[in-house]
Amino acid sequence: MKTLLKTALYSAALSSAGASLADTAPSQLIRDAGSQSSIAGPEQVFTGSARINPLFPDTAEINASGAYVTFEPGARSAWHTHPKGQHIIVTQGVGLTQQWGQPIQTIKPGDVVWCPPGVKHWHGAAADTAMTHLVVTGQDEKGNNVTWMEKVSDAQYSGQHN
Repeated sequence: MKTLLKTALYSAALSSAGASLADTAPSQLIRDAGSQSSIAGPEQVFTGSARINPLFPDTAEINASGAYVTFEPGARSAWHTHPKGQHIIVTQGVGLTQQWGQPIQTIKPGDVVWCPPGVKHWHGAAADTAMTHLVVTGQDEKGNNVTWMEKVSDAQYSGQHN
C-alpha cells in the first residue's frame, strides 16, 4: 500500500512538472528469438562441431553475458578459465565437464555447474550424445570473460589422464 501511494505521489509530481514515469524510467528490452546470428565454435578453441547462439551481452548494469552453446557428440571446448566465473545450465542431452586435476563429471538437463573464477576446466558433449547448455559468464573490468588454453586431448576426453 505504501509503495502504491509513493508511486502515485511520484507520478503526480512528475505530471505537474510536465513529465511522466515513462520519460524517466528505464524500459525493458526484448531481443527477439533468432535476432542474433549463430556462430560456429572456432576451431582454435573447440574440438568437433559446436554452435554458439548469443542471448545477451554484458552491459553497464550487469557484467555478465549469456549464450546457448550446442556441442555435437564428442565435441568439447579447450581448457579455459573465467576471470569472474561462469554458470552452466544443461538444457538438452548429456555432457561432460572436468576441472583440472579432478575426474570427468557427467552433466544432464537441469544440472547447474558453477565454474569459479580462475578454475581451469573444459565442457562438452558426451561421446554419443549432443548437449546444449546455457552459459552466463562474468566479465572483468577490462572486458575479458575467458582465457583459452590448450585443447583437451582425446586421451584426456576419454578420462585416461589430465
